This record gives sequence, C-alpha cells and structure tokens, in this order.
Amino acid sequence: YARYYMSASDPVPRFFAFLLAFMGSMLGVVLSGHLIQLVIFWELTSLCSFMLIAYWYHREDARRGARMSLIVTTGGGLALLMGVLMLGQIAGSYDLDVVLSAGDAIRSHPHYALALVLILVGVFTKSAQFPFHFWLPQAMAAPTPVSAYLHSATMVKAGVFLLVRLWPALAGTDLWFWLVCGAGAITLLLGAFSATFQRDMKGVLAYSTISHLGLITMLLGMNSALALVAAVFHIMNHATFKASLFMGTGIVDHETGTRDLRRLGGLRYLLPITALLATVAAGAMAGVPLLNGFLSKEMFFSESLRLAGGGELTLAFPAIATIAGLFSVAYSVRFIHKVFLGPVSRDLPREPRKPTRGILVPSIVLVLACLLVGVFPERIVGGVLAIAARSVLGDLPAYELKLWHGFTVPLLMSFVALAGGIAFYAALNSRHKTMVATPLLSRVDAGRLFDRLNVIAIRGAGRLTQNLFSSRLQPQLFLIVMAALTAGLLPLIVGGWSAGSMPSTVPDPLFLLLWCAGCAGALAAAVRTKSQRFAALIMIGVAGLSTCLTFAWFSAPDLALTQLVVETVTLILILLGLRWLPQRLERADSRRKTFQARMRRSRDFAIAVFVGAAMAAITYSVLTRPVASEVGDFYVSNALELAGGRNVVNVILVDFRGFDTLGEISVVGIVAMIVYALLRRFRPARESIELPSAQRRDADLASGVSNLDETLPAGDLRIPAVLVRLLLPFFTLVSIYFLLRGHQAPGGGFVGGLVMATGLVAQFMVGGSLWVESRLKMYPLTLVGAGLLCAGSAGIFAWWSRLPFLTAQITDLHLPLIGEVHLSSVLLFDLGVYLLVIGATVLMLIALAHQSMRSPRKHLLPPEPETR
Repeated sequence: YARYYMSASDPVPRFFAFLLAFMGSMLGVVLSGHLIQLVIFWELTSLCSFMLIAYWYHREDARRGARMSLIVTTGGGLALLMGVLMLGQIAGSYDLDVVLSAGDAIRSHPHYALALVLILVGVFTKSAQFPFHFWLPQAMAAPTPVSAYLHSATMVKAGVFLLVRLWPALAGTDLWFWLVCGAGAITLLLGAFSATFQRDMKGVLAYSTISHLGLITMLLGMNSALALVAAVFHIMNHATFKASLFMGTGIVDHETGTRDLRRLGGLRYLLPITALLATVAAGAMAGVPLLNGFLSKEMFFSESLRLAGGGELTLAFPAIATIAGLFSVAYSVRFIHKVFLGPVSRDLPREPRKPTRGILVPSIVLVLACLLVGVFPERIVGGVLAIAARSVLGDLPAYELKLWHGFTVPLLMSFVALAGGIAFYAALNSRHKTMVATPLLSRVDAGRLFDRLNVIAIRGAGRLTQNLFSSRLQPQLFLIVMAALTAGLLPLIVGGWSAGSMPSTVPDPLFLLLWCAGCAGALAAAVRTKSQRFAALIMIGVAGLSTCLTFAWFSAPDLALTQLVVETVTLILILLGLRWLPQRLERADSRRKTFQARMRRSRDFAIAVFVGAAMAAITYSVLTRPVASEVGDFYVSNALELAGGRNVVNVILVDFRGFDTLGEISVVGIVAMIVYALLRRFRPARESIELPSAQRRDADLASGVSNLDETLPAGDLRIPAVLVRLLLPFFTLVSIYFLLRGHQAPGGGFVGGLVMATGLVAQFMVGGSLWVESRLKMYPLTLVGAGLLCAGSAGIFAWWSRLPFLTAQITDLHLPLIGEVHLSSVLLFDLGVYLLVIGATVLMLIALAHQSMRSPRKHLLPPEPETR
C-alpha cells in the first residue's frame, strides 16, 4: 500500500527503513521469552514509532505528535521496566515460562499490587487507555500507511498483547478486575463518544481505535477464560477492518486532498470501489451481521452478561457494552454517510481520480478477510484462534465459533445497538447539519494539559539544574561526593555497622612505611595543586607507585606490572596537557572572599576526612569477614584445564570474561578517536604556560623554519635522543616478551602494549612529534582497527567449531628443532589488545603533542601536517 501511497518527492527509503526497524522491534516483543528482552524491544517500538510519526518533520503537528507519543510511551516503558524487575524477583526468574507458571506465588506476594500497577501503567500508555489516551489522536499526523500498520494492528496492540501474555501470572484477583476492567470500560465509552463528533476522518478512526482497545482491555479484566478468547478474537478482527478503513481514508486523502468530513460527500460516484470497501469495513467495525466484528462483539456482549449474573453491578456492564455498541454504529454510519453518500462535494482541493489497482489491492484483501471470517469463522480463523488462546490458557474453555447461535440475549443487544446507533445518528444529523465540537468534552483538551505539564517539568528541571549545578568543577565534585556518601551511608544506617570476627594480621613496619609514603604523596599533591602543578603531579605519581608496590607486596604481579606502566604513560600524557592551563596568579581578594574561601576549604577538608574514614571502615569490615571463594576456586581449578593457561588473571581477561575485555578495548579505541577529534581544532589559550625552549623545535618545523631531514635535535636533547633510540629495540623486545608469556606468566597484551607505547612516548619526548610521525610505519588508527579485527577474529574462530563466541581454540604442534609448541586463539585475542593499546596511546599522544605546534587562538599557523 505504501508503495503507491507515498509521493515520489518523499524520502521513501528512509520511510521503509524505519518501518522495517519497527517490524523487527514488534516481532521482538511478540517472540521474546525473557522479560528484560521484551522490555528492550518494547522501547524500540516506541523509538521507531517516534521516527515514523515525525516522518514529515517539516510539519508542526507531526513533530508535536511524535514528541507526545514518545514521552508518554517511554515513560510508561520505564514503569513497565520497574514492574518487570519486581515480577522477576517475585518469580525468581526473568524467563517468561517460569514467570507464567508462578502465578499463585505472584498473586499472593505482598508486592503484587505495586508490580501490577507499574506494569499496567506501561500497558495503558502503549495501548492508549484512559487517562493516557490523548497521544493516539495526535499520532495521526503520520503517513496513512503508518496509521494503518502501527495504530490499528501492531503498536497500540502491544499493550493488550502484554496483558494477554501475562494473564496467567497476574489475572484472577479483585485488584486486576477493578483496575483493568474499570480502565477498559471508561476508555470504551470515552473513545466511542468522542469518535462520534470528530470532524477529521483519521480523528474518527483514532478515537474508535481507542474505544476498541478499551473493549479488549475490558474483556481481559473480566477474569474469564472465555473473555480472553473473545479478546484475542477481537484483536484479530479489529486489525483487519481498522487497517482497511485507514487505507480507505488514505485513498480519499490522496485523491481529494482533504480528510475534513465537512467538505467531503458523494464520493461513491467518484470512488466507487473505495466506497464499497470502506462501507464493508465500517460495517465490521459497527458489528453488522455476516462480518467478523459482529462475532467478537457478540462474544463481548455475552461476557458482559456473565458479569451481570454475578449480582455485584447488576446490569452496569451489559449497559456499558450496549451503549458503546450504539456509539460505534453511530460513528460508523456517520463516517460512511459524510464521505461517500449525499450530494457530490464540489469544494475539494483537487479533482478526484480513480485510484490505481495497486493501492486498492491491500484493502480488498482485508475486506475479504472481514467477509470470510464473518461467514465461515471456524474454517478461516478457528485453528489460529485456538492456537493463540491455548498458548495462554493451556486448556481451552468450551466455545462455539459460528454465525448463528439462535435467538439469544447477546443477539438482542446487537440489534438494539444497531437500531439505536442508526436512530441516534439520524436525530443528531437532522439537528446539527454541521457537526459541533464534542459535547461535554470540548473544553477538556488533554493534549494541551500535557503540553502545559511538559513545559512546567522542563522549566522546573532547568531551575533545579541552575540552582544545583555549576560550570565550575569544584561544586560538581562536591555534589558527586555527597551523593556517593549518602548512598554508602544508607545501608549502614538501616543495618548498622560491625566489624567481622576474623583476626587481624600483624602489621609489617616496612609496609606501613610504604603506605605512609603513599599517603604523604597524596596529601602533598592536594596541598600543591594550586601553586605548583608539576610538583603535585609528581606527588600523585608517588601515590600511584605506592599502590603498585602494594600489589606486588600482596603477590599480584600482573596488577603491579599494569599499574606501573599505566602510571608512566598517564603521567607523561598529563604533563603534556599541563602547559595549556593558565598560570596561577595571586589576586588581592577582599576579606569577605578570603573568609568564604577558607570556610569552603575547611568544609571540603572535613568531607574528605569523613569520606576517607568511612571508606576505611567499610574496607575493614569487609576484610575481617570470611569471603565465599566459589568463584575464585572455579577460576583457579579450571584455568589450565579449560583455557590452557596458568596465569589465572590473564585467563579470566581473555577467555572466561573475554567478551567484557572485547567491549573494554572497543571503548579504549573509541575514547582515543574522540580525544583526537576534540583536539584537532583546539587552540591553546593566550594565558597558557609558555612552551619550554627544549620543545620549540616542533613548532619551528611546523612553521617551516627547519626541515624534517634533521636526524637529531639540537641542544641538550642530542645525547638523550641517541640513548632513547638505542633503547627502542629493547622496548620492543620486552613488549613482545610480555605479550607471548601472558597466558602462562605475568604479562599479556595490555601490559605489552603499554610497554611498547612507553618506548614510543620516549621517542616523542626527545625526538619531537613530527620526527617520530615521519618515521612511523603504521598509522595509529590502522593499529586500532587491526587490534579490534584480531580480537574479533579470535572469537569468530570458535564458530567454525560450533562453539560459543570467544571460546578458546587450543592446538599443540611439534616443530623440528623447536619441539612442542602450545598455540591458542587467545594469543590472537591478546595480539588485538596489544595493537589497540599501542594505537590508542600513540593517537592520543599525537593529538596532545600537536597542541605544542599551535599558537594561541586568533593567530592560526599554516596548515597542520597530516596526522598519521
């Protein structure tokens, strides 16, 4: 249908891409067997729907409708996620089969009511149930194929589908009955009444969709197996006749240029086939006999009578069902009469033409389905309906899916609704030739109320942000630390604090001396931060070195080695960035400002001491308690047998939790590229620290003063340059050594890559950025890409053996003169980590070093040399 409906000037590929993405998301909702997975696809449907509603983004109504639908449905999705998390905790699993089989335990749980309310909020927002029904009419700004597919058959049915899916676990209580059935009844009447007075064809269909969704919700709230069968049947029927009506509306709009019921009329002469198809589909919507809508509505009337037999509400539910049926007949008759009957309208934006066959065929197929199901229900959909209902109920209740059940009360209710609806519309049309606004509800604009609440929320959030947050780093850190402190104190306040029973070890004087040096370095760094940044950075390095020696002290050589090279590389990178900061200038502040600064420092000092003491107390309480070692014992006992490695730390990183490591190195590569992209056009501020004389050579080279043929720098760096170049082969050899031994001894790709990066950093320091870049054989971005490719290839190899992704493949070879060689796909993974770490470090180093070649802002240099 969309193939013939969309204009050639529209970006049709984008439309079909969004539509295909929505189809996949909707199938994910239906086929998911895990609650969290279902919620993810649920939110994806909202996102794709937003894209489709805003397809014609140049129109204000499309943008407004898309925003409204996204806010409402994703807000409901957040509530659904919380409800699903509670449901999974109650059932003990998020597997849908387990949850559905734990219905008795869920309904008897004290948190059942809260979980049910949260899930129903998600359901009601998605299926446009009262009081969240207002977004669906606004979504009619979407192209008609979107309305026919999303807003009649799929997205708006996702909510009632979830009610059906979770019916065995949640239904059967009085709370379910009053919430679900009550909301459905209100939505049924409200939607039907509003649809009767709409002036836009899509408006009629939108509110009628809301009404029919309320009918389905009301059926599902009745706590009856037969009502559930009727609800599933009406879900199928509504999709056929409502999608056909949307398509007919699109044809009318496409050929006449308007959907205004006040301007249309007599189109049966100009669009006879469309008029016939729309009339049949509208008859199914009204519940006319021999059409599919009549059968499911008769089942609805029958179930409403069963509720009346209970005696609680006497005839309230049958009356609601009959009145809603009356209104559905009225708006269906009005829809056909205003558009296709009466005199031919001459006040149309364009002269109608006969639609092409291609745009009519989809509607013809759906209308034929309405007819065939209405005449031969058991043959056409009996088996499908039984499968759908049995998947929820297990054992089906006794029911007959046939056209004639004799003269029954539900049949009488159907004829009362048909006759009453025709009479009501006739009286209304004779009194009001031009339809007035919706009585009683015209002053209540839910969309405008939503906009006002949205504006209030945005302004409130802006004021809250303005009052709580600042562009300065210190207030932000204060809030972060206080929030973390509060989160840490809450469990201590509730549960109390107590030390464990394990005895403390005897303190070693040498270890205490080491930690005193580390604490002194951290304290000196805090004191010297404002006046001497370089000294503060050195003191931070002292604290990091103390941490490194602590790892070595507690027999963690891998961590110690990694910490050492990380400290080295990060220290140099931070040093490169220090010169961009302005020098600290002493200002003569007033006494008041000086007093405020002292008070702030005293506050920060007290917070720092308190947080440090709290962390020390928590650490002490944890270390003095016995720790369950099942996880650690598993890794130790299975590292060699399952992964072929003796270095348990490396085996965990590249085998047992290799997928985590793959994600982490991907993040490292992304961060490196972001740093490079952000610094490409960065210009140092005028107040930056002046470039040292030993580093001015690169700036001169960039300005063309010198040339790149110089093999050694001038001045004091000449001798260190010779020594550092001689050391580069040793850096390379050591890095490869760590790479190859990582699976069996301390080392690995990460440590090896950092060692190699350290050697390259030394070359940059003494040789200059341009000299090193001109001699690099592989570009940093190439190394990053090659690293990711190697790591991913190590995981793909496992697929050839039909094993899970990243499962290690081990082979032992016997080579002449060498002997036994143990090979594993883990080495390829480690090689990927090695290459990526080198590439990411060098890329960030180049981005930082290039700033030294640039003059301050507003004084741009000649074009920058190409970065490798």
